[in-house]
Amino acid sequence: MGKKVKKEVEPPPKDVFDPLLVESKTAATVVLMLSSPEEEVLAKACDALYKFASKGDENKVTLFGLGAVEHLFKLVSHEDPTVRRNAIMVLGIMASNHDVKKLLKELDVTNSLISQLAPEEDVVIHEFASLCLAHLAVEYTAKVQIFEQGGLEPLVRLLGSPDPDVKKNSLECIYLLVQDFQSHAAVRALNVIPPLLELLKSEYPVIQSLALKTLEEISKDRETRIILGENNGLDCLLKILETNEFSDLHVEALAVLGNCLEDVHMLQLIQQTGGLKKLFSFVGESTVPDIQKNATKAITRAAYDSENRKILREEEVEKCLINLLEIDNDEVKVAASQAISAMCENSASKRALGVQGIPQLVQLLSSDNQEVKEAAVTALVNLTAASPGNVRALAEAEVVEPLVNILNAQRDGAIANAATVLTNLAMQEPFRIRAQRHGIMQALAEPLCSTNSQVQSKAALAVAAFGCDADARTELRNAGGLGPLVELLHSKNKEVRRNACLAVMVCASDELTAVELCRLGALDILEEINLSIVRKNNYSEAALGKLLDNNLPQKYSRMGCLSSSNVITDGFYDCGQVKPGVKFLSLKELSMQDLTDQRAIIFINAKPQEEQIKKKTNKTTTSHCSNHLFFLKTGKKENESDSRVIYVGVFFFFYVRKGKGKKEEEKMKEIAQVLSKVQIERNLEHSDWLPPPDFTLLDYINDASKTILPLTTAREQVVALAQFVADKMGGPIERDKLHDFSWELHISEVKFELKSNIVPIGKVKKGTFYHRALLFKVIADRIGIGCSLVRGEYNRAWNEVELVDDSPQGIVGLLLPPKKYIVDLMFEPGFLLKPRSAEADWYKHI
Repeated sequence: MGKKVKKEVEPPPKDVFDPLLVESKTAATVVLMLSSPEEEVLAKACDALYKFASKGDENKVTLFGLGAVEHLFKLVSHEDPTVRRNAIMVLGIMASNHDVKKLLKELDVTNSLISQLAPEEDVVIHEFASLCLAHLAVEYTAKVQIFEQGGLEPLVRLLGSPDPDVKKNSLECIYLLVQDFQSHAAVRALNVIPPLLELLKSEYPVIQSLALKTLEEISKDRETRIILGENNGLDCLLKILETNEFSDLHVEALAVLGNCLEDVHMLQLIQQTGGLKKLFSFVGESTVPDIQKNATKAITRAAYDSENRKILREEEVEKCLINLLEIDNDEVKVAASQAISAMCENSASKRALGVQGIPQLVQLLSSDNQEVKEAAVTALVNLTAASPGNVRALAEAEVVEPLVNILNAQRDGAIANAATVLTNLAMQEPFRIRAQRHGIMQALAEPLCSTNSQVQSKAALAVAAFGCDADARTELRNAGGLGPLVELLHSKNKEVRRNACLAVMVCASDELTAVELCRLGALDILEEINLSIVRKNNYSEAALGKLLDNNLPQKYSRMGCLSSSNVITDGFYDCGQVKPGVKFLSLKELSMQDLTDQRAIIFINAKPQEEQIKKKTNKTTTSHCSNHLFFLKTGKKENESDSRVIYVGVFFFFYVRKGKGKKEEEKMKEIAQVLSKVQIERNLEHSDWLPPPDFTLLDYINDASKTILPLTTAREQVVALAQFVADKMGGPIERDKLHDFSWELHISEVKFELKSNIVPIGKVKKGTFYHRALLFKVIADRIGIGCSLVRGEYNRAWNEVELVDDSPQGIVGLLLPPKKYIVDLMFEPGFLLKPRSAEADWYKHI
């Protein structure tokens, strides 16, 4: 044998790099490896980075700072499946970081990730690609990108994946996407309901919960609810509620069921299968407040439909709701109260709820929780609306004090609803009386100042409801509520302005309140409103008329006309026509003015002195004494007139009728001393001005009553009164000698005598048209003769009466319509002028 020769090993090629095993101890080095062209290096680097990022959020921040995201993004589309898988795993775990998400959106990674959801890709790629998309879908712009790039279809398909992580991540992403309404129709078209119902059977609670949340969101659409019913979705939901093991899913299941209850068809389907009874029983037996709350909210949403309310009524839902009011949880009480409010739209339910629910709701009005108060009072609003029986039941309960207290609550909704309940209850007179004892008007004064239009509107309406009582109007006036009420007339809100006009109309029912409203500017505002086509309403004109009807001096000054129904009473004064924009002064303000050469203010006061003394001082020492401030600048001498003047610092006057003895004058002195001492102790600014009595006018009225009232016909009475008035004011005047009738000089002399611009009408002995017309109206109103008073120009004024002519001869019992006449008080006193005749025109105009 030949000798063996050792075979030499061939050396490697010179251009081949010998393998190098490197052990890296820093993330920065591994990030650098992401730029390697070797697939094995890339795969191992990505795997190492995945493990590093999984350890905590700080590591994700570190990798982000090293620029790993950009390198990983490039590897998402790598041709090697291992490199691609590992890169997506790293991005999936890092995408929970906000800065990473922001950068991924800028890199437009969604399209690349969606492409990795293809069926042929590895399950691990599906898991982390869907995880990354779920993290991104939290942001709205990313949702839009995923939707527009067709991400929904592969995500819905992956709901059937055998891997639970893939199911969970895909489902979470779908849930986030359907938060945007435009995705609802898309997932419905992709037939998402069957896989979602299948996921309800999953052994993983997180998947079941996400499936229910997704169903809750998409079942807000009616079309989806129909598909859900066709796929026996209601049975699945009810089974979850019946299973105690799924107690953690009951809240979500109720939310889906609540959406389904909104459809009549679905509600009927649930009723037919006995599902409604099961639902009510489940709610009643549950001890979990969230379950009770959500179930009640579901009933509330269903009750918004009239047909649904009928079905719920058939199942006696009222018992369930009333029981829920007793649950010791504020959120449940709120939900139950809201459901009661919704069910009140059904009249039968309203009656049933009123019988048992009112006492419990009244108790909730005293709750410390403001939201409970608001929900309870809202329920009472609906229970008492157009329901006299419930109104009576509530009025009998101890509800006044809690309702009045709520008017000072923190929530505007509670205040507005409390005012509404009080308005509904105001139709019961006993309740109004009880409410007044609790200071209802004083409590309403504050809501009138609210900046919330709903509160303003309801408060004004409540004022109108309670303002029909005189005591309530006095309380509102004393509480300073008229000022805020007048301010509401300026409101730009139509309802507020309308209710404020109604309240003003009601409150103007007595003279004191009407005068105060006018002083606060209500009259000017109402006139402005009525000139506007847009702002005018049903009550603005009525309010203006009512305001003037109870403030006749201002009505006559502004309108120049008083109808037969406007009865002139003591305290009336004629200061002439006030120009637009000029403030109308009260009699007290006019009495404080210095003597001028302007038109005299003609004053009416035939009130007996005894009444004035009782009203202002409650003292009746003598029947011929009266303390009053006439604001004269100097006193009179004892023998100048039929009155005696005692000047005591603040101008007290005591009128003594002629023919009285010394004993009465001694009484006068004693009373003067007492009253002057009391008055000196008062502050002048707070003293009330009491006008002087007009004894002459009182005598006129008494004489007219004796001589004119016995006359048998109205025509005779009118003629006789006209002659009576003319006789007291200078007698008849020839037409061509009217300019010689020096009534102006006479009035000036009276003013100078009284040292005042205010002249009692009984002092006028030479009166022209407007003096005579006013006196005629005053006496006619006192003795029951209907007549109007109309102001003309250039000191003209006249009275109009309506008289019925006698029946023609031969016709018995024929009732002719009344005819209008103008009464001549100047030229031929008692002559009746036809309104459109030449004689009437001569009488009314120069």
